[in-house]
Amino acid sequence: MTTLYGIYGAGGCGRGILPVAERMLTVSGGPEYELVFIDDGSGSNNVNGHRVLSLDEFSDEADALSAVSLAVADPRVRQALAARCEQRGIAAFSVISPECVVMDEVQIGEGAVLSPFTTLTSNIRIGRHFHANLYSYVEHDCVVGDFVTLAPAAHCNGNVVIEDFAYLGSGCVIRQGTPGDPLVIGEGATIGMGAVVTKSVAAGTTVVGNPARPIEAR
Repeated sequence: MTTLYGIYGAGGCGRGILPVAERMLTVSGGPEYELVFIDDGSGSNNVNGHRVLSLDEFSDEADALSAVSLAVADPRVRQALAARCEQRGIAAFSVISPECVVMDEVQIGEGAVLSPFTTLTSNIRIGRHFHANLYSYVEHDCVVGDFVTLAPAAHCNGNVVIEDFAYLGSGCVIRQGTPGDPLVIGEGATIGMGAVVTKSVAAGTTVVGNPARPIEAR
């Protein structure tokens, strides 16, 4: 029997993740499988040579080994999709590129996506459904919450705490904290593209620029 694996989201994020998942599953040498996209509103039944199913259709075809990887960059949307899968008893699987470097004492929660050329160094704890896009990194002694996204080339240096639902934009740099005083990126904070973060960011705040400053409310 063919085991179904789903990439939830047939947009740009999903189309970047599916080939990585395909390589990973091929190398693992597990049971016969089919990789499909899951998208409830794509309007297409085939994207890049792979079937597109609704979540209900995927659930109907799934077997006990079937699982889903969430391919949506927005942390809150990813949380909602995770809840939908959990309600149907569909497990999550992590997609980890062979070109990703994971060093010592790194703990990663379920459903992670680690794109090519990402790096996680040492003594790092990461929560559920983490996304690390191309050329991003997390340095030593960091704690990362659930549903956190690092956009391409986002750079997080050592002794930083990134709370749940934070989004780090492309090319941003998070300054290193210290063991007794980590720099904190608060829950749901957004770090703008190219921002240089030199101090902690409050929950729900968007910061931009160099040095990064909050966007003023209008």
